[in-house]
Formats: sequence, C-alpha cells, structure tokens
Amino acid sequence: MPSLKDLRNRIASVKATQKITKAMQMVAAAKLRRAQEAAEAARPYSQRMGAVLANIAQNVSGDDAPKLMAGTGADNVHLLIVCTAERGLCGGFNSQIARLARDHARKLLSEGKTVKIITVGKKGADILKREFGSLIVEHFNLREVKQLAFVNADQIGRKVIALFDEGAFDICTLFYSEFKSVISQVPTALQLIPASAGGDAEADRAPDSALGALYEYEPEPSVILDDLIPRNLSVQIFRALLENVAGEMGAKMSAMDNATRNAGDMINKLSITYNRQRQAQITKELIEIISGAEAL
Repeated sequence: MPSLKDLRNRIASVKATQKITKAMQMVAAAKLRRAQEAAEAARPYSQRMGAVLANIAQNVSGDDAPKLMAGTGADNVHLLIVCTAERGLCGGFNSQIARLARDHARKLLSEGKTVKIITVGKKGADILKREFGSLIVEHFNLREVKQLAFVNADQIGRKVIALFDEGAFDICTLFYSEFKSVISQVPTALQLIPASAGGDAEADRAPDSALGALYEYEPEPSVILDDLIPRNLSVQIFRALLENVAGEMGAKMSAMDNATRNAGDMINKLSITYNRQRQAQITKELIEIISGAEAL
C-alpha cells in the first residue's frame, strides 16, 4: 500500500494535470468559434462553385470536356489525399479519418489497383506510415501555419494537377472530417478527379437558382472549365482543411473536457484513500498510546 507521502504526491500530480487539460479545453473552445465560422463560411462558396461547374459542364460535349473532368478512361491507379491534424490530444479525430482512408486503400489493393497517398498533417502520416509507408508519395506539413489560407490549399491542388498531367494516377479521392457539431465529426471521402459535374444538392435548391434559364458563355464553356476545374479542386481542398480545423478543435474540446472530469474523479478517489489511510494511522497511534498508558 502506498504511503501517505506517495498519495499526496499523486494527488498533486493529478491536480497539475487537471489544470493543464482544463486550460487546453478553454483554448480549444476559444479557437473553435473562429474555426467553425470559417468552415461554415466556406460551404456556400464551394457549393455554388459546384453548381456553376455543373451548369457549364452541361453545355460541353464528351470530346470537348477537359481531361480533369473526363478522366483518363481508366481506374488502375488511385491517389488518396488524407487530411488530418498536425497535433494529437483530440480523441479519435485523426484515427477515424485514417481508418476510412486505410479501409479504402485495402479495398483497392485487394482489387489489384495501384494506390498512391498524399498526406496532409503529421498525425495521419504517422498512422498510415506503419502500413502504407512505401505508398506515400508526398507529405504536406502545415504545422507552422497559424492561420490557414487559400494559398495552402492551392499548393496542394497544384501538386495534384501536376501529378495528373504526368499520368501518375487516374482517380483522386480526398479524405477529411466534416464538422457537424462539437461531439460529431464525420469522416468523409470526396472524389476530386475526375471532377464530378453533378452539382451540389443544397446549391441546386437555393432560392436564387434560376431554373430553366439560358446562359451564354464567353469564352467557350470548355475554356472556362479549363480554368474553373483546377480552381474548384483547390476550393474543395481548402474547404476540407477548414472543416478539419473546426473538427479538430471540437474533438479536442470534448477530449479535454473528459480528461478534466476523469482527473477530478481520480482526485476524489485518491483523497478518499488518503483520508482512510491517515485515519487508520491516527487510530493505530492512539491505540498504542492508550495501551502504553494502561501498562503503566
């Protein structure tokens, strides 16, 4: 049984840990609001971008469609872009995204496909490196980036397009976590190449959508798509990064709250053990005093 000194040291250590987790919870809560606002602000833009892309694509025939939309006509080589956080202490946030990407990669490999992986974020890279280290072709480190900007996503998008132009892959899929609430972040897979021309359902239901309207394009729709599709790819990656930041802060806030509560429960249990042991020691000393006095 630990001594009273050991119990006091243990209680002090857990209290210090509780202060740290409480501080991290408050920091995550402060960052969550700004991250959530940024993620929610990016959604309408990406949705309308998808709607515009779908509208223009309807006026392009199959032969005139850009290669990024038409694809290579094959599905032998798959590129997976896995976006996770740079830091941990956020529960199962990173592992859920990595698990979705890992299951998808295993399925493709079992079908005889070739898989290549681009990782964004240290934690996802560390998880996937254990099993798919040889398949990782590029890693983007955003640890030093304090405020995410479109230029960060555009850098990733340009790399993906360069690989596609080299014929390095046929299909590209983006993995990230969509922010729903503080306690709910949904791992999501989104195909980027070939670009989907289906539009966005919410954008299509927007009140300002002019159903049946006719549009004239200048220059030609194919020329517009040549510029719009690469931009849309970077927009979707940027939205994924913003969703990840909001999801990370929400998961971290929830994880640190649970850690603070668990530390409080442990302090209570240790305090009860300490008090009982101290009471037993005092009782023992009293018995020894009384026995000595009676012996005299």
